[in-house]
Amino acid sequence: MRPSQVVVVTGASGGVGRAVVRELGARGDSVALIARGTTGLAAAAVDVGSAGGSGVVYPADVSNYEEVRQAARSIEEDLGPIDVWINVAFSSVFAPFPEITPEEFERTTAVTYLGYVWGTRAALELMRPRGRGVIVQAGSALAYRGIPLQSAYCGAKHAIKGFTESVRSELMAEGSGVRVTMVQLPALNTPQFDWVLSRLRRHPQPMPPIYQPEVAARALIHAADHPGRREYWVGASTALTVLGQRIAPGLLDRYLAKTGKQSQVTTERPPTGVANLWEPADEERDYGAHGSFDSRAHSRSPQLWLSEHRRSVLVMLGAVAAAGAVATRALRRT
Repeated sequence: MRPSQVVVVTGASGGVGRAVVRELGARGDSVALIARGTTGLAAAAVDVGSAGGSGVVYPADVSNYEEVRQAARSIEEDLGPIDVWINVAFSSVFAPFPEITPEEFERTTAVTYLGYVWGTRAALELMRPRGRGVIVQAGSALAYRGIPLQSAYCGAKHAIKGFTESVRSELMAEGSGVRVTMVQLPALNTPQFDWVLSRLRRHPQPMPPIYQPEVAARALIHAADHPGRREYWVGASTALTVLGQRIAPGLLDRYLAKTGKQSQVTTERPPTGVANLWEPADEERDYGAHGSFDSRAHSRSPQLWLSEHRRSVLVMLGAVAAAGAVATRALRRT
């Protein structure tokens, strides 16, 4: 039986973060919940407790380093040494780049990029002296490939990838036992599309195929348990996006120029008018983990299973290939 752990999750009140803390609660972990929205945080803590764990709320704006640092120190005073830190929190703007104000772009960068930087820094300040701990960055296929209408978000995710690679290399150079890994996620059915600031005429939607946030949660927790891998890809769409960017980025430019805008808006309804860029959307209302696209979202990812069992699959394929080679040689001799 695995021992319980102290796990910090930023962006814990909704979406992927909310799905992660539920999964951690089911494992019996002590979960520190960091976000801004007090109603969402309180509901998330109830979810953790109902699942069998212990959830404690630490309200903080991840764009503010001192708030994150103080939350981290309070967590260790209350719950004990932090074993795992999972960065999930973000915000953004759905709009063509010229329609995003400088202040909005700066705010998106402060939350979505610097929020990961400050979370990583706060975790490392506590983990490095002990020589152990795991940091998991919730990434995106858009860390490799930018798309229309999401310049601020794509820029931040690209930055997180470069930042994480740099920190990982530094930890390896000093022989640290702290591990850092990143999980590149596909389009997900989260409240992101209900509460992110939008200047689109229609309600924004994830670019299909869409997956449920529980798929992302399972991947992030698997990465926390197996941090030796530098990166995980979730969903066939993520794998195809990363590989396509490597092979034919110019072709993707032209394809997204034709299809990228219309594939990110619905035809049924206008935007909600809610925006969580400056203030939390879940201060008064609990949005939960899921967004508005349950009927179109996949609850499983075969590609994730293959990623989690990569070694076993490779061994099996090697054995099949070897058996095939032996059979072929035997047939040639007859």
